[in-house]
Amino acid sequence: MSLFAQQEQVVSDPLHVMDTQCPFCSVQCKMQVIEDRSASDGQSIYSIVPKPNQASEGRLCIKGMNAYQHVLTGERLLYPMVKRNGRFEQISWNDAYELIASKFTQLRETYGNHTVGLYGGGSLTNESSYLLGKFARVALQTKYIDYNGRFCMSAAASAGVKVFGIDRGITNQLSDIELAECIILAGTNIAECQPTLMPYFTRAKEKGAIIIAIDPRETGTTRIADIHLRVKPGMDATLANGMLKILFEEGCLDEEFVANRTTGFTELKAHLDSLEMEEIANLTGVPKQLIRKAALSYGNAQTGMVFTARGVEQQTDGHMAVRNFLNLVLLTGKIGKPGCGYGAVTGQGNGQGGREHGQKADQLPGYRLIENPEDRAYIADVWGIEPSELPGKGVSAYEMMEKVHEQEIRALFVMGSNPLVSNPNANFVEEGLKKLDFLVVADFLISETAQLADLILPVTAYLENAGTLTNLEGRVLLREAGRPAPGEAKHDWQVLSELAEKLGRGQFFQFGQVEDVFNELRLASRGGTADYYGITYERLRKEEGIYWPCPEEGHPGAKRLFESSFPLPAGRALLTTVENHLPKEQTSEDFPLYLTTGRVLVHYLTGVQTRKSPSLAARDVESFMEIHPRTAKKHHIEDGTLVKLMSKRGEIYVRSRFSDAIREDTVFVPMHWGDTQNVNKLTNDALDPTCKMPGFKVCAVQVSPLVSEYA
Repeated sequence: MSLFAQQEQVVSDPLHVMDTQCPFCSVQCKMQVIEDRSASDGQSIYSIVPKPNQASEGRLCIKGMNAYQHVLTGERLLYPMVKRNGRFEQISWNDAYELIASKFTQLRETYGNHTVGLYGGGSLTNESSYLLGKFARVALQTKYIDYNGRFCMSAAASAGVKVFGIDRGITNQLSDIELAECIILAGTNIAECQPTLMPYFTRAKEKGAIIIAIDPRETGTTRIADIHLRVKPGMDATLANGMLKILFEEGCLDEEFVANRTTGFTELKAHLDSLEMEEIANLTGVPKQLIRKAALSYGNAQTGMVFTARGVEQQTDGHMAVRNFLNLVLLTGKIGKPGCGYGAVTGQGNGQGGREHGQKADQLPGYRLIENPEDRAYIADVWGIEPSELPGKGVSAYEMMEKVHEQEIRALFVMGSNPLVSNPNANFVEEGLKKLDFLVVADFLISETAQLADLILPVTAYLENAGTLTNLEGRVLLREAGRPAPGEAKHDWQVLSELAEKLGRGQFFQFGQVEDVFNELRLASRGGTADYYGITYERLRKEEGIYWPCPEEGHPGAKRLFESSFPLPAGRALLTTVENHLPKEQTSEDFPLYLTTGRVLVHYLTGVQTRKSPSLAARDVESFMEIHPRTAKKHHIEDGTLVKLMSKRGEIYVRSRFSDAIREDTVFVPMHWGDTQNVNKLTNDALDPTCKMPGFKVCAVQVSPLVSEYA
């Protein structure tokens, strides 16, 4: 149906039904948003109806039920705006494109192509992600592109590639959860981050499954656990070593699987033999007997699954920490069969698909590598250019901010992201962004980053833009457009295609509709690890969703990976030796507490969208610091009062919230607020050496009362 036809329907039919899916977490729940325009006062009334689907089974959480509110807010960006004399003024699209083309061309001619950087997001559709990567490499010929998914999945993604040969969120289906006799939830708070998945775990528990939760805090997720390992922040890899050592000592190994389908066993055994459980208990803060109980529960189970998320992954050793949890999976042979597998619980709506098709600095579509000559040749042929025209590998998202600070990157195009709030060491990032010669932000709401922009481009929101997204299972889903674009807003793919025309590269971006972009993506991914070639819009409409890899149109999609082999030499997965080591920043006399960060139920990412939803914002109107009462007493903090939190990098002001469900050496602050409540003003910018994930989950802080008449 055309947008014009949709507009006609809204006017003539008092009930307008929009089939869509939630824009937030990686479950991607399906729903209908129903607009009733029959009220006598002319005000529309909206209702939300969950739709049956295979992932969430027809459930919606509070965020999904209220997602429409931020789309319909009166604060939407409706036309391009340029900053003049410190104020934003409306300009035409043509003038906006002319300005971008002029600025980018001038900077490229003066400093080279790589002076322009692109910064994407893990909530963009597959089509937008694909086209942003192509735009960087073909229209601008810059190597500098990365995205905020670097802060979400890079540790698990890189670990999956090294250990299994493939990075796909969950190696099997969500329905396998109920078949598992033991489930390890490491650093994941599914109850608040992916709440519509919780029934899978509660049903497994009702069938007798033992659930093990690893988290320094008590959360809605840990409360359903049979065993809660309250690990010291940053010590997850060491905790996994303790569990592995028990598995070896008690003979809880699948020897046939290990012998036939893995490598590295001898080295891993020698390493674990050298470790002492007493030291592991001291380092992790988890008693030996509890580590033993958890290890035996998993080791003795006939089926089992391991899930990791940001608590394990957002560490400066996140890559190796995930690999150590994968050791648990491999040593017990719990993969490639019903009720067994591993899952990286993706945070963003398209965190999986967003990293598969070219937003990452080192990747081309289909998980091809930009430094691989064969991959470069294939993609260059699809795009109609010479391989030599493709730039090389750039740097990770935070390293791009360093390049901005150093003025190696002098112009930045940001699409669907808010790096000022999502990056670590946010004060440093803000200083860098203010140095830019030109900052363009494409978004549908004004974020903290957009406030710094020289030019803002209005783009469509989830109810308005069609496209595919890939959920945490690796299931590709089609989201249809339900309403026309408001004002002068354009779709991401239109903006990139039209801007490419202004830059003299329009011949490579001849798309008439979003499905044309997807069809080119299919071809670009063909034969790659993430092969979408067999997936079409027609199939997605009929089948709801299709797992990748799907190499041909008649292929059903791979629902369970690694049933017989791994896509690595000799078909064997890799066991890994992981050393015990401390986080890069330790507490001290001046900064005596660990800070860890995370999410709350009603908000999403940096809160730009959910804080514009009255129903959601009212439930958590401000940030907070969760602190143990005994710790609070030591630092003269009273419950519900304003406090100052300070690290070596900055300070923020939040309200205290007492909880005896958190470790006494740790405080927790959510990540959904900016400005003076932006927790990333405090976080450490040290990076994982392999995947370049920042260590969001551990930094050293001090806390003190904020003496104020308003406290």
